[in-house]
This record gives sequence, C-alpha cells and structure tokens, in this order.
Amino acid sequence: MFLDTRRAVKNSFKTLAKNKSRSFLTMLGIIIGVASVILIMSLGAGAQSLILDQVANLGTNLVSITPGKSEENGPPASVMGVVITTLTYEDLLAIRNKSRVPDLEAASGYSQGNVDITWRDNSYSTNLSGTTASYLSVEGGEVVEGRFLSEEEERNLAKVVVLGSTAKQELFGDSSALGQKVKINKQFFEVIGVMAERGTVAFRNYDDQVFVPIRTAQRLVLGLNHLNSIAAKIKPEGNMERTVEEISLILRERHDISDPSGAGDDFTVRDAAQAVELLKTITDSLKYFLAVMAALSLVVGGIGIMNIMFISVNERVREIGLRKAVGARSINIIWQFLIESMILTVVGGSIGIVVGTVFSFLISVVVNLLDYSWAFKVSLSSITLALATSALIGLVFGYYPARRASRLSPVEALTYE
Repeated sequence: MFLDTRRAVKNSFKTLAKNKSRSFLTMLGIIIGVASVILIMSLGAGAQSLILDQVANLGTNLVSITPGKSEENGPPASVMGVVITTLTYEDLLAIRNKSRVPDLEAASGYSQGNVDITWRDNSYSTNLSGTTASYLSVEGGEVVEGRFLSEEEERNLAKVVVLGSTAKQELFGDSSALGQKVKINKQFFEVIGVMAERGTVAFRNYDDQVFVPIRTAQRLVLGLNHLNSIAAKIKPEGNMERTVEEISLILRERHDISDPSGAGDDFTVRDAAQAVELLKTITDSLKYFLAVMAALSLVVGGIGIMNIMFISVNERVREIGLRKAVGARSINIIWQFLIESMILTVVGGSIGIVVGTVFSFLISVVVNLLDYSWAFKVSLSSITLALATSALIGLVFGYYPARRASRLSPVEALTYE
C-alpha cells in the first residue's frame, strides 16, 4: 500500500507538472482563500492588541457608568443608537460623595454632541464635550496653553471653552487662541485653554474636540438634561469590586430601583477589567466571523478544482482503460485522482499561508511606523486549520471526478476517441 501511494504521488506530480499553467490557475482560488484566512486572523489579533493596549493606556482603575441596562457580555446599551436619558448630573454629584464611595479618587460626567465653532471667518465642525473640572484627574491629558475648566465654572453656566489641539489649529493656526471669543451655536465663549496633542485612544479622538462646563453644555448649547456617561477613577489601593457595588447601590436608590440583583437597573457600571474582557469577546467574534467569510472562497476554489479534475479524467480516459486492463482496481484509480486533487489544494494552501503571512507582516510594519502598537501574530492553529481545510477541500471536491474515473469500463475506455 505504501509503495502504491508513493508511486501515485510521484505520478501525480509528473501529471501536474505537464500542465504548469493550468495547475497554478487551479490552485489560485485556494491560494487566495487561505491567504485571506491567515491575513484576517492576523489582522484580527493585531487589531485586538492595538485596542487592548489603548484601553490599558487609559488606566486599569477606571469605572465606566453608562445609561441603560446592558447584557453582561454585551456592549453598553447607549451605543446601539438609542438615546437613553436615565443618567443625570445629580447622579454624578451623588457618586462623588466620598462617604458613600470611600475609594473614589475622582469622577467626571459627560454630555456630548456635534457643533460648529466659529472664529472670525473660520468655521469648524467638531465634537463638543460638556464635562467637569475633574476631567484631567480622571481622563488624563495636559493643558499646554492657559488652564482647564474650574469647579466654579462648572456650577455657574460659565461661557468658557478649552480647545483640543486639532480644533485650535483649524481655527487659529499658529496664532494664540487664549482670550479670543469663539461662537458655538450662536453663543460666544472665551477660550481659556488649549489641550496638548494626544491622538486617538480606544476609538476616541482626543484632539478633535472642545470642552465646555457640563451645565453650560446642557442648558445653553445641547439643550438636554442628561449625561452620556460618567467615568470614575478609583484610588490605586482601592477595592474595585466593592466600589462598583457602592456606585450601583447609589444609583438604584436615586432611580427608585428596589431589586438588588440588578435585573431592573436602568444603568450599567463596568470596571476596566470587564471592559477589556468585553472588547476581547467582541473582537474575537468579529475576527472569526470574517475568517469564516474568507474561508468561503475556498469552496469556490474547490469547485474550480473539481472542474479541472473532470477535464483531466476526460483527457486520460485511454490511460485509465489501459491501467484497468492490466489489473488496476477501482480503488487505485480513485486514489490516484484524489492524490492529484489533494496535492493541488495542499500546495496551494501552503503558498497561501506564505502570502498571507508576508502581507500580515508588512501591514504590522506599516502600522508600527505610524506609531501604533500593532502586534504581528500568525498563530500555529490558524496555519494548521488552513492546511487541514485545504486537504479536506481536495478530498471533498476531488472524490466525485475520481469516482467517475474509477467506473469507466476498460473496453470503452480503450476505444475512446
């Protein structure tokens, strides 16, 4: 059996080598499919490392409070496009009560929207973030000109604004912005500060935004009375799990929710570790979904291989008849054509792995040159899966042509023209 298999493999390579162009074009669908799977799995792993690294840069001692009840392993309800108004500025003040939340270091609230900001003849559309004086303590960041918002301005509807670096550059260029009056939705605001360039972290562009006191944003600009979210920073030595429960208890009391299990909550409280796990779950699901979509192209490649094998059978009818006339059994004929089919798919899959790996590496180099933390990852499991899938495609799509070849009558095959 071993000698028969060895001879069949040797003959298969000779047969395929006679039609190099056709063999390569037959393998092309497999090459593209396998390369796509490897590339998507690698890009998914790299994107996941980038996202998790950026989330980690925000700090591991943060607690996020968002309006609306979310599933335990699902995204916040407020990101689904529905406006939820269950979180208020008064909730933020209650959470800041250090006697109720002793491990709390600082908490900041956010009311956000898109606005047009104008200075003289320059107009720029940007993101407005109504926030609190504690923003820098919670989110980090640095003011390079002037200062940030004060607690008094937070309470007194002050018309002052701090510009992100992109917004400042778009409006003022290299000129100083401090003390200038800009118009936001027909209201004049005095520029009191400019933020240092920070870039995009966890899908959020920290530079393309402007900051105004939260009550000013709600009443004078956005016309709303709810918060989009609250962020709380816990002391380094603080107990995260207990703090999450204390914040949840405060909000249940304020929102008249009597069920302590959390089933009736109209808010979601998550710590940074939970957010990381959620992101990993979401990115893993997306990665594998896209990999399955890419793998469908292997089916197309398999159909191409089946068609070529049918052509090969028709071209070699007399050869098949001669082999059967000298004693070859049907299983020998089936095995010969199956081996040819599997060689096409396995060789194509191997080339696809190399192509996918090279492209993944080049993408990681480019992204890292752009100053992002992008890991180059091609897992052994994805390579093994790609090769196993290629071999399976060869077996599945090569069997029917091989079976057809094995059923040819020796007499008819030898007289075939």
